[in-house]
Amino acid sequence: MNAVTIKELLEAGVHFGHQTKRWNPKMKPFIFGQRNGIYIIDLQKTQRKFREACEFLHQIGAEGRSVLFVGTKRQAQEAVAEEARRCEMFFVNQRWLGGLLTNFRTIKRSLDRLRDLEGLETSPKFEHLTKKEKARLEKERVRLEKVLSGIRAMSRLPDALFVVDSRKERIAVMEARRLNIPVVAIVDTNCDPGEVDYAIPGNDDAIRAIRLFASRAADSILEGTTAFRAGEKDRAEAGEAQPEGEGGLRGGPREPATGEAGRAAERPGRKRKRPAAGAAGRRGKGGAGAREGDRAGSQKPDSEEGSVAAE
Repeated sequence: MNAVTIKELLEAGVHFGHQTKRWNPKMKPFIFGQRNGIYIIDLQKTQRKFREACEFLHQIGAEGRSVLFVGTKRQAQEAVAEEARRCEMFFVNQRWLGGLLTNFRTIKRSLDRLRDLEGLETSPKFEHLTKKEKARLEKERVRLEKVLSGIRAMSRLPDALFVVDSRKERIAVMEARRLNIPVVAIVDTNCDPGEVDYAIPGNDDAIRAIRLFASRAADSILEGTTAFRAGEKDRAEAGEAQPEGEGGLRGGPREPATGEAGRAAERPGRKRKRPAAGAAGRRGKGGAGAREGDRAGSQKPDSEEGSVAAE
């Protein structure tokens, strides 16, 4: 994992906070001092907090889970979109739609509507529409694509949020907290660090600072997802090489069961088949009497020989 250095933080202007009259007292532990009416952020604490956040994001990627990047302010829009695409995650860099997380079912319907509008352009029905109808549908498509382009492939809620400026994105943070979704956020001196799970004290207005945080966060996620995919590949290869189980197609000759082993020991050669259990029943009602008659018939010649000898 690539750790950020104090020099990089200084060069990006991460240490510059807001004016002293615009601050949140809960940020006091992260403030080093003030200069010319501007709060100076303690970069050693920023470095430590950012390392913890990157470790968490790396773990998210290593488990194959998803992260939603959120940054709708003008300075953050480009960096958020580029870095989220680079690590193959989702992003919101335009207006945050209220209920995007807490009412995700409605958002999914909007995504379905966007796909329908995109498919309509290649449909034969589109040619039969009037110019006014085409213009209306195109306007709707552009509007939906603008706000949903970063989450169009998101089929379920994200597992974590990376937020630029937790104060501006307060609605997104509140929705995530309501759903117990962990939040990693850049918090300036006017923010409340207690609202997020992983607070990164730093300048959330400078483009270079935002780019630095977003790029390193994306790097951590990429390292995690790379490890996850390598593990999936190894498990798939191991599954192909491993026998399917004892007695399976690749498990070699099947061992006889306990009952089969006993019967196999009793019959080394071919054995005559026993009559079926119902064979005696098919002999009729006089089965027992017939057996007695057979025994009597077999003794009859002996009695005749005895009578001849007596004569």
